[in-house]
Amino acid sequence: MNRVVAYIDGFNLYFGLKAAHGRRYLWLDLQALVEGLLLPDQELREVQYFTARVRDDPDGERRQGVYLDALASHCQKVRRIDGRFQQKTRGCKNCGAQWISYEEKETDVNISVALIEGAALGAYDTALLISGDTDLRPAIASVKRLQPEKAIFAAFPPHRYSARLVQSVDAYTRIGHDKVRNAQLPHQVVTKGGITLSRPVYWS
Repeated sequence: MNRVVAYIDGFNLYFGLKAAHGRRYLWLDLQALVEGLLLPDQELREVQYFTARVRDDPDGERRQGVYLDALASHCQKVRRIDGRFQQKTRGCKNCGAQWISYEEKETDVNISVALIEGAALGAYDTALLISGDTDLRPAIASVKRLQPEKAIFAAFPPHRYSARLVQSVDAYTRIGHDKVRNAQLPHQVVTKGGITLSRPVYWS
């Protein structure tokens, strides 16, 4: 069987889903989503999920925490890799007002390192990249240069597309409505410790 490792750009997927469908499909089963993209001769070895913990939004932090715990309990092949949000001071040139915002850091670097490392260690025959981030092109080029037999397949989240990524990968697809609709977690997920986690009402 052709061994597949999936690399998911968490916020690229999240904002694509929100742009296309609002909050309806945020309770997403990442393992089921990836399995729905595989060919008959492919076997999923692992899903690496790259994200960062939300900051300065208590309600958002709680919803994200519930979702991440549900993923960890329900999806046995999903492994989370955390980046971070960095505090940044922004200002208005006209009025001089200043405010604090947060900028996601490290995700594209983490994906790039993992993609190259996976190829070097022989972890996959095919890498499935779920992202529309053009910044990942150098990592793809490195894999193709060092391990040309490795295949890289891009799956673009809703409302996300990069012509430059298309030029870099072996094949691509778009993640359509049916794929995300059919890859939702159960409304309630019970953890190994017996805690019941419910889909946030806000995501209805």
